[in-house]
Order: sequence, then structure tokens, then C-alpha cells
Amino acid sequence: MIPLANEPDATENGPADDDLDEIVVNDRTCIVTRETGSPETLIRFVAGPNGQVVPDLKRQLPGRGCWIKAERSLVDRAVARKLFARALKTEAKADADLGALVDRLLAADLVGMMNMARKASQFVTGAMKVDAAVRSGAALAVFHATDAAADGVRKIDQARKAWKLGSNAEEDIPSFSLFTGAELDEVMGQNAFIHACALAGQAGEGVVKRATMLERYRDVGQSGADGGAGQRKL
Repeated sequence: MIPLANEPDATENGPADDDLDEIVVNDRTCIVTRETGSPETLIRFVAGPNGQVVPDLKRQLPGRGCWIKAERSLVDRAVARKLFARALKTEAKADADLGALVDRLLAADLVGMMNMARKASQFVTGAMKVDAAVRSGAALAVFHATDAAADGVRKIDQARKAWKLGSNAEEDIPSFSLFTGAELDEVMGQNAFIHACALAGQAGEGVVKRATMLERYRDVGQSGADGGAGQRKL
């Protein structure tokens, strides 16, 4: 966890004020860490009409923007150190709960893409279908509710290991555990799941991309069968 208060010098923990002009000019440079990155690793922020700092997940809002690495601790730190006003060249105000807002938006974006992928037959649910997709190599990634039964998760993990050994793949099929079953029921209704997987295709790839971003933002690593790691309210 990066400390939010009593920090020494900005040169060690973030950019000094004199550095921010240069940082913002350089496209996609984090205003906290001064590290450059791709759109998949950064979140853009702009000042809205009322001066409030607004997350621009789709990177389409007009006006001067600034970037922060997709990590909750860094967004919280930018708020605490009032970095947005200088970076955006305006009297921008960042709410104290901006980090939580970004989490909710990322989660909603992921759920929306899951629903889209399901309609495109690129997101399937149910332990048996997921197991079959994993063993056949069709699964891009698997998903479990954080409160899924350990035995169900274990069986799908065994399928992932069997596929990796049988295919000589260098990497495992990714596994995500980001929402409770109740949270999924609330936002997905009849499309909610305990076990699911994304399949090849543009929508399925979009699901994996968004899940990776949300997991990175929460800084929980590959959650897999960790039983609740990374859980946040939608």
C-alpha cells in the first residue's frame, strides 16, 4: 500500500509540481509515478463542466486530460496530494471517493461486456460447460464468484492444469474471482453465474481485457480460487 499522508519529498513518491507540465505534455504518462504506459495500464481523467474530476474510461471525453496507472492506491494518492488541478490546468476538484467511483465504473464496464459476450455466445456459464471449454482449449479465461464452493473451483482448476500440461502451453488459462454471487445476481439477474468462462472472439477478449484491468486496479493479482480476494461492491 502506498502511503497517502506524511510523505517526504515528491521526487521520491511522485512528481514535484515543476515536473507536472512536462508529464502532462507527454501523452500517457502517470502523474503520480511519472511512468509511461499503454491505454490498457492507465486511466484517463478530465475536468467536467462543473470542475469535478471525471474518470474517462473510454478515453473519448474532450478537453485536456491526465493519466494515472490503473491502481486504486495511486488514484487515492493523486486525490490526497491534489495533483489533478495542476495536471489539468484548471481548478479541478477531486472527490475523496474518486478511487471508489473508478472501481464501480470498471466493474460496471466488465459486467456490461460479460452480457454482450453472452449474447454473442462468447461467454458461457455453468461448471460443466466451463470444464469442457477449458479442457478443449476454447476458454480464454475462467471466472468464479468469490463465494463459489471450493470443490467446484478446484475441479475447474484441475481442468486448467490438465489443459496446460496436455498442450504444453507456457501460461495458465487466467482465472478471476471479482464479485460475490449476490453482487452478480443484483447486476446480472438471470445471467448471473457461479462459474463462467470467456471464449474466443472480440467480445470474449473484451471481457478478459476488462477483468484484467479491474484486477490490476484492485491490486489483488490472479485471484483464482482464493475465495474472496478482490471483492468490491458494485
